[in-house]
Amino acid sequence: MRQFSLTPAAGKSIIGKGIAGHPEVLAALKDKTVVIIAGTTNGYVAQELLAVIGQADEFRRERFFRGIVLPPSRPTAPSGRLPDESDFPGDVVIHKGVWQKGKTIFDVVDGLKEGDVILKGANAVDLESRRAAILIGHPQAGTIGASLPVHYGRRVRLIIPVGLEKRIWGNLDDLASEINRPGAHGPRLLPVPGEIVTELDAIALLTGARAKLVAAGGVSGAEGSVWLCVSGEPDQEERAAALLQSVVSEPAFKL
Repeated sequence: MRQFSLTPAAGKSIIGKGIAGHPEVLAALKDKTVVIIAGTTNGYVAQELLAVIGQADEFRRERFFRGIVLPPSRPTAPSGRLPDESDFPGDVVIHKGVWQKGKTIFDVVDGLKEGDVILKGANAVDLESRRAAILIGHPQAGTIGASLPVHYGRRVRLIIPVGLEKRIWGNLDDLASEINRPGAHGPRLLPVPGEIVTELDAIALLTGARAKLVAAGGVSGAEGSVWLCVSGEPDQEERAAALLQSVVSEPAFKL
């Protein structure tokens, strides 16, 4: 058993690499449609998947998001969006191995079908129940509002890449009922279905090792970090150590 500390930025990078090793996603890249909805974690996912198909050179993570959470001293609009979104590049839509530049989930959702994949980030994750939830600022529930009908109606696979920093305690349905009630203020919360992929899952996908969250926190750049113990066969632990070492210097996200 080995122990490792992982910053939120490094965790996002690990998740991106894990999704790029996900068998169903790799299969869909070849002859289906994969939609990577913009978000800071999904920026890493997009970068890794575009690298798989050799089309990552023109992709930039800097403005690959719609809503964003900033420190209270630097507020966004009430919806969590930046005042100027002129640099928003669109989501990453990959159809039969080709990046459809500039398109969004709204452009392609009507044509999605079984076998296609949507990747959508989240703002909360309950690790015990393996459920996630998304903060909602848009009156029609934004991109997840567009995604859920095709997930339920056409069996489009919904995968939720979400970092351990977003772990919560409590029943997500109860929390949503609390903050969604009439008269409440702030964003709403929508618990969603889908396959959860955290750093723990990514490590298992890429190395076969088992990772557990055992502690968290830090200062001087380690704020939000998680402490993981990783166990497995010696070769699995070696692969996990190499993977985690490869992202140890990942810089924090900056606008």
